[in-house]
Order: sequence, then structure tokens, then C-alpha cells
Amino acid sequence: MGKKHVIVVGGGASGMMAAIAARRQGADVTILERNPRVGKKILATGNGRCNFTNVNADIHCFHGSNPKFAYSALSRFSPRETIDFFENLGIAHKVEDAGKVFPMSDQASSILDVLLYELNEIGVSIVCNAYVKEIIYQKDVFKIVLENENIFKADRVIIATGGKAMPSTGSDGNGFELAKKLGHTVTDIFPALVQLKLEGGFFKQIEGVKFVGTAEILHNSKSIAKDRGDILFGNYGVSGPPILQLSRKAGELLQKNEKAVLKIAIIDQMPKEQLQKLLMTRFTNQPKKTIAFNLVGLINKRLIPVLLKEAGIDDLKLPAGNVSKKDCEKIANILVDWRFNVRGTKSWPSAQVTAGGVNTKEINPNTMESKIVKGLFFSGEIIDIDGQCGGFNLQWAWSSGMIAGQNAAL
Repeated sequence: MGKKHVIVVGGGASGMMAAIAARRQGADVTILERNPRVGKKILATGNGRCNFTNVNADIHCFHGSNPKFAYSALSRFSPRETIDFFENLGIAHKVEDAGKVFPMSDQASSILDVLLYELNEIGVSIVCNAYVKEIIYQKDVFKIVLENENIFKADRVIIATGGKAMPSTGSDGNGFELAKKLGHTVTDIFPALVQLKLEGGFFKQIEGVKFVGTAEILHNSKSIAKDRGDILFGNYGVSGPPILQLSRKAGELLQKNEKAVLKIAIIDQMPKEQLQKLLMTRFTNQPKKTIAFNLVGLINKRLIPVLLKEAGIDDLKLPAGNVSKKDCEKIANILVDWRFNVRGTKSWPSAQVTAGGVNTKEINPNTMESKIVKGLFFSGEIIDIDGQCGGFNLQWAWSSGMIAGQNAAL
């Protein structure tokens, strides 16, 4: 058997890595990309700076029906190997808070530039504006049919189309349809790393209010996920890094038609009893000030009318000296434990990643090859594996792409 011809469907992070890996193993490689150019989504990652891996990446940072599936690929192409791979292509790196790794240039375009240079240098063909309509497998040969009816033939195919998140970058879920037609099953998919929509009629009033606090997802009154950082109210509900981290758990509950509750602590560095005392002291020291004005300087003033109403205090002009101990307790309660019913997440255009995907039971974790169709491989977001926010999803793209590419070339 001579050289294998490998076709990679999708020229995102995972597809480019798979193409480089297969080509370095001696295969002839063609990337079919539906956009006018490859790597569009890479440019949007890390706010345009490209958080391309995380030094703390391990199996606990990943989700899916069977997160352990990711173990083999991640251990064989780890964050350390990823950093070395990109260093060899010219990317000097720096590690920031929580283990996030960025290029020293602070430009996502540098990652794309060096990948493109390498693809051209080693002779990978890239065909853009190539939307794959169907993949037919007959007698050990794959026929890849494009929307414009052009046909490509290959010995091996790697599907690296991404999921449905950020459809503006080209991921419209087409890969799931291609996988299904080839006999694979796809788990329920839903947006992850996404803002939460909450029940309540006051969000227009507090849109744009930002604070550092703690957020938790509660299920049957038990905390199942927790994170701290910048939290931002929007007219639909809430956003910010901690919310994105928790959104996967909320989405999972909503998928099962179960109730998800978000608990927010606006003041999270002080026990409730201490906060109550502090409020009481403020109110007694400045008894003539209205209750609303008395809270200026303690919390964002746009939050004050909403918080007081939530605490059951309708009279914002109530003199602080007339505030009862019970009212004090109610205000403290809201500040450390404000609860909202989650009514949904924002949709695909707002999501950074797709939760769910091609069933991992149908893929060999050591090679990324399909257990159903010989010579068919998967890599990246199309698989039912997704990571937390902070470079983990790109690490999965690189690891699964590298393993798929190396094995497809054999």
C-alpha cells in the first residue's frame, strides 16, 4: 500500500493540527474548508489573544457523557507538547492567571499565521469555499461530495467540522449530519460556555452592572458547580467568566427538564452575620439618610432599588434609623445569597463551545478512528467532549487532531 490520501473536513484548529500530523507521517493531505479561509474561529478566541492551552489541563477540566475518553489523547499530546509544538513554529508563550497560555505577541493571528505557514511549507492542499454535502464510503474508498457537486476521493477521512457554537465562523452542525449518515449516533447537543437567561422583570434596570462575586448552580438546593470572578448583568440575565463556566451544568439540567437555580453572592468576602452588623452600624450612624442612599458606597447604586425590592422593602425613602433588624437580615441575605431561576441559556451565536456530539462509544480513544467505518476519524468539538473556559477546548482540538492525523496516515 503506497501513500495514503487523507482528507480533512474542516480547517479549524483541530483540522489544521490533524492535517499537519498526517502530512508529517507521509500522507497526502487535503483540507476542505467551507469558509473563504481557514482558522476563522481561532481569531476570536481569548478575546483575540488566543488562549491556546492551559498548563493545568487534565481530565477533570472536561465534560461529556464519558469525559475519560479524552484521557488518552490528552496524555499523548499534552499542554507541554502543545507549547513545544508552537514554540517550534515560532510562538513564544507566556502563562497567565489560572494556567492560561497565550502567545507573547498577544495576537490570535500569530497562531493562525504559523499554522498556515507550516501547512504550506509541508505541502498540505487547502481547498476553501468547499462545503461538504455528503461522504460516501464504498470498497475502502471515501467519496466526498461538495455542494457544488465536485467530488474528492480519499483513503481516509477526518471529520473536524466543529459543532454548532459560533455559527458565524462556519459551524452550523453539518458535521453531525455527515456523521449520522455514516452510521454514527450524536448525543443531545446544547450551547456551553454561554450566558444564562434568568427569570425576573428587573434586568433592564441593572443591565451593565458588573461586580466581582461568587456564582453557584443549585440543583435540589445542593450546590453542583461554583466559580468566582467578574459577573455582569445583561437585559436577559447574567454573563461573565464564572457564569460561562457554570453554564454547562445549568444547560445539562435544563436538557433533562430539571430546575436549575443560580445563586449569586454580591458580597462574598464577609460572613452574613458580619454583614448584618455592618449594615446595622451604617443605618444607626446615619439615621437621617434614606435606606437607599445609605447603601451608596457599599454596593453598586444601580443595584440598590432592585435589591431592596427583592428584600421586600418597597419604601426606598425610609429613613435608615427606622430600618428593623429583620429588614437588615433580609438585605444581608440577598447580598450573600440572591437566587434566580434559570430559564435557559443564550443560543448558538453566543456560545463558545458545543456540549454533546458524536458518541464516544463509537470512537477508539487511542486513535480517534470510528469503530463503525474503517478509515473514518473524528477530532475536536464534533466529538462529545467539551472543556471549561480557559484554553481547555483548544487543547482538546490540538490533542485529538494530532492523534487523528497521525493514525489516519498509517
